[in-house]
Amino acid sequence: MELHDVWFVLIAVLWTGYFFLEGFDFGVGILTKLLARNRTEKRVLINTIGPVWDGNEVWLLSAGGATFAAFPEWYATLFSGFYLALLIILVCLIVRGVAFEYRAKRPEENWQRNWETAIFWTSLLPAFLWGVAFGNIVRGVKIDKNFEYAGNFWDLLNPYAILGGLVTLTLFTFHGAVFTALKTVGDIRVRARKLALQVGLVTALLALAFLIWTQVDSGDGKSLVALIVAVVALVAALGAIQLGREGWSFAFSGVTIVAAVAMLFLSLFPNVMPSSLNPDWSLTVTNASSSPYTLRIMTWCAGIATPIVLLYQGWTYWVFRKRIGTQHIAEAAH
Repeated sequence: MELHDVWFVLIAVLWTGYFFLEGFDFGVGILTKLLARNRTEKRVLINTIGPVWDGNEVWLLSAGGATFAAFPEWYATLFSGFYLALLIILVCLIVRGVAFEYRAKRPEENWQRNWETAIFWTSLLPAFLWGVAFGNIVRGVKIDKNFEYAGNFWDLLNPYAILGGLVTLTLFTFHGAVFTALKTVGDIRVRARKLALQVGLVTALLALAFLIWTQVDSGDGKSLVALIVAVVALVAALGAIQLGREGWSFAFSGVTIVAAVAMLFLSLFPNVMPSSLNPDWSLTVTNASSSPYTLRIMTWCAGIATPIVLLYQGWTYWVFRKRIGTQHIAEAAH
């Protein structure tokens, strides 16, 4: 296996980790409107991800940085062609971080309600837009012979990509509801389980349609295996949450995300960004990659830094592993 193939796999792993972790993160943010009945319950939801949300975004930075260094042509075409969509996501992530930090800085109800609204929308929009973006990457976009994007923003809003956005939106909401049930106690835990079942059924229908469409359009034997794993894991997650086994349900919903993202990258390889105008103009792992020397240096750096990052992030989740409920929220926090 060549180094550019290795880095394609590593970038796929980084995006998988990001969607697994930031997926429930976005889902909890969406649930602040759908599940929480009062300000105390909203605080419970925010506290479940409070210690980890910023660490989850490290995976996005790593994926973007790795793409820039390992596949500069891919990075340039992607960020120029998807500029508006990625700008919206970036603004959402900035506002979302500010909202988490500033919501409790003042006691006025309007102040806190406005920041809570910001948390909801800045969780919902990226959850949808990431699916749209990856749907377009897999389907192919208008890339000309100079490897430059020749379309416009509206070309990205096609039926396949919109379905992909709905899948990530519902899947992340389901993942967040299961995480909420895993991390809370009391009535909010019961309602989170019920909501997870409802959202999960919708997710199953949308995901099945999207994955079958992907398989028919650009899949092979390996992607078919990933499709089957994703579907089986999602059904298992629904069964586990029905039985009140939140830990198993969260693990299976995570496997669903991992298998679904793996299927997208398996369907994509050896392309990194197919051209819908002419297959010969597609960006591949070969024509979009950096020099072998650059990839060797990156491999050594990643081999040293990645275990350290995994250790300290894993330690964070271990330290904040206990459940919380409304009884743990001090009155002064409002």
